[in-house]
Amino acid sequence: MWNWLRLVKDSVSEKTIGLMRMQFWKKTVDDIYSDNPPHQPVAIELWKAVKRHNLTKRWLTKIIDEREKNLDDKAYRNIQELENYAENTQSSLLYLTLEILGIKDLHADHAASHIGKAQGIVTCLRATPYHGTRRRVFLPMDICMLHGVSQEDFLRKNQNKNVRDVIYDIASQAHLHLKHVALEDYLKKIQQVDFDIFHPSLQQKNTLLPLFLYIQSWRKRY
Repeated sequence: MWNWLRLVKDSVSEKTIGLMRMQFWKKTVDDIYSDNPPHQPVAIELWKAVKRHNLTKRWLTKIIDEREKNLDDKAYRNIQELENYAENTQSSLLYLTLEILGIKDLHADHAASHIGKAQGIVTCLRATPYHGTRRRVFLPMDICMLHGVSQEDFLRKNQNKNVRDVIYDIASQAHLHLKHVALEDYLKKIQQVDFDIFHPSLQQKNTLLPLFLYIQSWRKRY
């Protein structure tokens, strides 16, 4: 379901179609929790997971509701709005993951909240070049205004100090949520290229990430 919802925004040409798809998933979740899932492969597997792990409906609903709001295609007004989006999507997914793993722990929930917010901010940064090719900019407007940067600066791939300062401030907010998790890898890379969001090295996937995660786990750093 996560992948279906994630792709809705980029796969529809009209908001109305996107809303119809979101409405389908809202009804699907309601039906799943009424033990009457639709005959659709993803829905049936989700129903099985809900039954097997007693998943909380609230987290699924939050993900759908937030994705629906995001169909408006507007930039975030401030960093708090971006964090709220990340909390209701990325963090909610992590809460569901903890439930699947059978982990019921307040400290784990707290960590999931912070990791989800950091992941949401990092995802927004990483997607900026891609969104620019579609003439869209979603970075928080308050931080852009603080440094005198316009959306057009990002669309033109402007790399002056003011643009880098915007990226620095947003990346710093993600870092506040992070202590020792894998997302730190991207934040280190962006610092190494002096917060140039368009640097080619930032578009490359880290093939050593599984090893990095293993080392982090072995050191019990998170």
